[in-house]
Amino acid sequence: MDAGNKDERPPNPRATANIFEIFTFSWIFDLFKVGRKRNLEFNDLYVPLNNDRSSLLGIELQKRWEIETVNANKKNGDPSLLRVLVRMFGVKLMLYGLIQAFVEIVLRMTQPILIGGLLEYFNPDKSNPKDLNRAYCYASGLLLNMLANILLFHYSQMQTGQLGMKLRVACCSAIYKKALRLSKTSLGETTVGQVVNLLSNDVNRFDIAFIFIHFLWIGPLQSIVVTYFLWQELGVSSLVGVSIFLFFIPLQGWLGKKTSVYRSKTAPRTDERVRLMNEIISGIQVIKMYTWEKPFAVLVHFARKLELEQIRGVLYIRVFLQSFVIFHLRFALFISILSYILLGNYINTQKVFVILSYLRILTTMTVFFPQGILTLAEMLISIKRIQTFLLQDEKHKHDKPSILKPEATSKSSIEMLNFNSDHFATNRNINEEDVGQLSDFGIDILNASAKWLPNQPDYSLNNINLTVRPGRLVAIIGPVGAGKSSLIHAILRELPLCEGSISVRGTVSYASQEPWLFNGSVQQNILFGSPMDHNRYKEVIKVCALKTDFKQLPYGDKSLVGERGVSLSGGQRARVNLARAIYKQADIYLLDDPLSAVDTHVGKHLFEKCIKGYLKNKTCILITHQIQYLSSVDQIVLMENANILAEGSYQDLQSSGLDFTKLFKSSEETTTDTEIDSNNATNKSLEQPSGLSRQESLKSISSSIDENKLNETQVAPIEVAEIRSSAVVSRSIYSSYISAGGNTFKISFLLFICIFTQILGTGGDYWISYWVNLEDHVFHNAESKSTNISNFMTYVESDTSWVISHQLCVIIYSVINVAMLIVVLIRCATFVSVFIGASMNLHTSMFNAITRATMYFFNTNSSGRILNRFTKDIGAIDEMITVPSLDFIYNTSSLIGIIIVVGIVNVYLLIPTFFIGVLFYYTVIYYLSTSRSIKRLEGASRSPVLGYLNASLQGLSTIRAFEAEEVLSREFDDHQDLHTSAWYIFISSTEALGFALDMICLTYISILTLSFLVVKNDTFGGDVGLVITQTMSLTGSLQWGIRQFAQLDNQMTSVERVLEYTNVPQEAALESAQDKKPPKEWPDKGQIVFENFYLRYSLDGDHVLKNLNILIQPMEKIGIVGRTGAGKSSLIGALFRLAINEGKITIDGKEIHELGLHDLRSKISIIPQEPVLFSGSMRKNLDPLDEYPDHALWNALEEVELKTVVEDLPDGLNSKMSEGGSNFSVGQRQLVCLARAIVRSNKLLVLDEATANVDSQTDALIQNTIRNKFRSCTVLTIAHRLNTVMDSDRVLVMDAGTMVEFDHPYNLLKNKDGFLYKMVEQTGSESSELLHNLAVESFMNIAHEHIESTT
Repeated sequence: MDAGNKDERPPNPRATANIFEIFTFSWIFDLFKVGRKRNLEFNDLYVPLNNDRSSLLGIELQKRWEIETVNANKKNGDPSLLRVLVRMFGVKLMLYGLIQAFVEIVLRMTQPILIGGLLEYFNPDKSNPKDLNRAYCYASGLLLNMLANILLFHYSQMQTGQLGMKLRVACCSAIYKKALRLSKTSLGETTVGQVVNLLSNDVNRFDIAFIFIHFLWIGPLQSIVVTYFLWQELGVSSLVGVSIFLFFIPLQGWLGKKTSVYRSKTAPRTDERVRLMNEIISGIQVIKMYTWEKPFAVLVHFARKLELEQIRGVLYIRVFLQSFVIFHLRFALFISILSYILLGNYINTQKVFVILSYLRILTTMTVFFPQGILTLAEMLISIKRIQTFLLQDEKHKHDKPSILKPEATSKSSIEMLNFNSDHFATNRNINEEDVGQLSDFGIDILNASAKWLPNQPDYSLNNINLTVRPGRLVAIIGPVGAGKSSLIHAILRELPLCEGSISVRGTVSYASQEPWLFNGSVQQNILFGSPMDHNRYKEVIKVCALKTDFKQLPYGDKSLVGERGVSLSGGQRARVNLARAIYKQADIYLLDDPLSAVDTHVGKHLFEKCIKGYLKNKTCILITHQIQYLSSVDQIVLMENANILAEGSYQDLQSSGLDFTKLFKSSEETTTDTEIDSNNATNKSLEQPSGLSRQESLKSISSSIDENKLNETQVAPIEVAEIRSSAVVSRSIYSSYISAGGNTFKISFLLFICIFTQILGTGGDYWISYWVNLEDHVFHNAESKSTNISNFMTYVESDTSWVISHQLCVIIYSVINVAMLIVVLIRCATFVSVFIGASMNLHTSMFNAITRATMYFFNTNSSGRILNRFTKDIGAIDEMITVPSLDFIYNTSSLIGIIIVVGIVNVYLLIPTFFIGVLFYYTVIYYLSTSRSIKRLEGASRSPVLGYLNASLQGLSTIRAFEAEEVLSREFDDHQDLHTSAWYIFISSTEALGFALDMICLTYISILTLSFLVVKNDTFGGDVGLVITQTMSLTGSLQWGIRQFAQLDNQMTSVERVLEYTNVPQEAALESAQDKKPPKEWPDKGQIVFENFYLRYSLDGDHVLKNLNILIQPMEKIGIVGRTGAGKSSLIGALFRLAINEGKITIDGKEIHELGLHDLRSKISIIPQEPVLFSGSMRKNLDPLDEYPDHALWNALEEVELKTVVEDLPDGLNSKMSEGGSNFSVGQRQLVCLARAIVRSNKLLVLDEATANVDSQTDALIQNTIRNKFRSCTVLTIAHRLNTVMDSDRVLVMDAGTMVEFDHPYNLLKNKDGFLYKMVEQTGSESSELLHNLAVESFMNIAHEHIESTT
């Protein structure tokens, strides 16, 4: 069902990898080599591993789920999806959990012991050659421990990630297969959007939750073990440190709760801002013409401010939680040591760094444990939702007559489908000549009653009896909602019977009422899984009138139809849908209204050649609204209100005296072609469930169609392109973002505070090592003189000129830590201020640029695309950029801090640091180039999975009628497999990077550690401990920093997209230059002159108006007429300067191009074609600038007869209007626009005639008001109906952008070759006579007035 990626893909190297390659991820390096040279494509992705295949996982989950439901039914319990998943994946999950536990509890716990052993060698009391060997043992033990840690950690992460993916794939496969089996009743209750949501959001929880799930039990175990070891070292003081740590967990929980409170408040405020933006973008032309940009800017600014107030709360919590990392480890260490000393103990090197290492292990508990709780809770909710979906009712199967009892009663035995299953083989080649064999194939319906929904009050089919004999053409007719489609659905087994029976003998083919096409070629749509039979195919194309269409399509029948067939016209879609049904070899053809969507002559061809000709020996049921064909059918069934009113031949029905043409009258007038309207119109509608789901599905599909850019070859008109996917974000984007955050002072202060925080952090770490060196060598040795004192004293004296006491050390250490706390809080506030500033400023500058953009920009960019920048991209700037940027800044500054510490301890160590840094840099660059491609492919391969589900749900009846479920499930599995291979490579490459970076760090740590032992021993233990503990913290944090940088880089594209829109082409200045400013009373006459005037919409476009020279006298009433596209509206655009004007337009002696746009536009009133009202009060709709007093507004409303309506509103002028003014009728909205014009009382009025939407009374009212109120004004009316301009002073006839006639209509109508004359004649004889009379009457009036004025 798809033109999907069927390319051959290379085999997966992981399948044949040896244990070394698996642990080191070297099997994926080939792909990195390719990715370095070029962007990766789909055919570079590997085939998924056998165990990861969607089909296998889906089938296994399916079987286990079925067993579970059977067992649950026996015990009268509910089946549990969680139980099934645990049985299926639990053992493996536990196994990887044990590996993770071994890493966390055994390997990481022995590290502090090994560090302690190593540091013992540097203790001045016991330093002898024997110790050196022991030190080497400890050092190599430590390094081997870290190696094992790295290997096992990345292996278990990879496997757990893969397991999460398998779980997701299995669930998706099960959800899809279930969706194909849903009964129509269940479909009525679940929207397509919900099912797509299960597949897009809910299943993703597995991937996330599996990362953290084991920390739920490893965390607490680890804490207990750590506490035990700390107790050995510190005694009671250990409890203080640990409790400080664990206190943060409930605090995090509480802050998490607060976040969700803020979240729930943010959402409605964001909705409000987006709604406003939507109104502004939709009504931008009116806003420009009314010069209302400023009041709307104020509204948006206010809405944005309210939204950011809530976001600020979320940000404070986020930044604060992220700042924990900076101080909570140091703070816990500080409190532990302080309490230990206050209890009268002395510290030494070994003790301090062993404690530090233990406390560092606890960070797992504070960071991952809360995450685990959160993600587990989300995952369990998702599993519940999927379970609910899997328990929905299914459509009954054909081959199990046992199930097919009527649902409410089992009065009559149902012979439902005593088909042999071979009868239903999709294609049995019937020899068409062998008509004798057809005698069996018919349909018998006995007392059938049915409902779509069990609780529905009326039946959708009521006691239907019908026999369709083989080889006959039966037409089913009746008004909308009579039950015609329900009858067909009952025959297809889509509509469950409550009583009665239907027996169908023969293979069925079906053409649905709404054409259903999937995203593939036209040919694939017609064959739909049947084998190709060229002769039959040709014949079908001919009878379905598709031959000429294939010639027009870019690639003939190989052309892709696009999602839901978007690249075909409605008629073409209907015919392809019909061709699919006809091509299938069947005995019975059910055609649901195939003739409605096509033109009359095509309909005739389809009826005669296809239905009467090609299907002449087949049994065929045709639903139709086309009465003209009824005389040619064998049997007519007339339905109304779910009953059969009459049946028989055309003659029988005519003689019965039933006027069935009348039945249609009612329906023809009320319905358009869309079934949706008819469904709403008739509540009893049998098509209701499908109608409801159809509306919903249209909504959800239209939202997903923006996401899925599935169509490769679709040739569309040139549209301004969007979104780049592979380029790198440039530096200027970052600098623009930073400068949007605040002025130079604010940004410098932020930089200073970040550096200062790091200085305090690193300073604290360094001070403690300095202090323990003093403890070991000075305070400790004050009694026992040692050789080492002298050289340490020189070390001390060179640094400090004052005597350092034990107390001073404690005081300085305390000051550093308290200062650290304070500075971190200031840092939080500064960060939030910068983030909020950037969000506010970027939004404001984009908004200002958009409201000042030229109209051409709005005509070439869809409102959806513009709105997307205000929703998705602004959302990303508000929310997504903060965390990665904080992490990146923190990790970068810690890295610099660590390098400085290493340099202070031993300058020569900076040499290996430099080389390692270079290696590091190239590894990351090497990875990032490929990772972008992989991420892009992962996103692109996810879209088809969702698009496919969407399409399948749309065409469920068709799919089931053609029995294509198997084929489609296989296709779906192929789509899943493509996504699986992309995702598998994505997680493998991420772990591979992590592994490579950790190995580089390990090499670095090895060099540093061994250098301390190899170089002659005059290093102090404190320094060694400091360097080892600092560099060990590099292992995890560095790769996290890199990942966050990649994430930040991705999110910065949003900033780039917002900045793109701040540079869109802008209109001219709003205010005039001082010397050009028009006087207040201008224009006081209303004369308009066009001289050599041309207009175009873009600089490279053609001229839309050409060489206009028009003089309009003051107070003249001018009608403007012409065919569509003649340039009538462009003429109005020219007056308002909405496009590119060339030439001169003068109003009362002022050249309008010298004026500011506001000065010009505020002096011309317009009543637009589509009345636009904005949500807000009535007062704001009439006078948003607050220029006029209330009584002026009331007077205007009285003039247009709306005063009483507005007075009846709860708050009068201050009553709220709903969005788009939908609480007013179209006519009333038009009158509000007229009232606006009256309030402004300008000399110039432009009327873009809107009477198409208005009833005749309102129309008369508008025309009268204009005649009376605007008698002394110049009025230009664009007419869509000629009768409105026949009494004008002059009529301007436009054609192809030029003026062809301009005079009084009476004079123009004298010219029989003239344009106006021809237009009048085309309206028909009655109407043209009326128009001629109007023109004469108007001319006489003018002549009469003229005579009077002269006498």
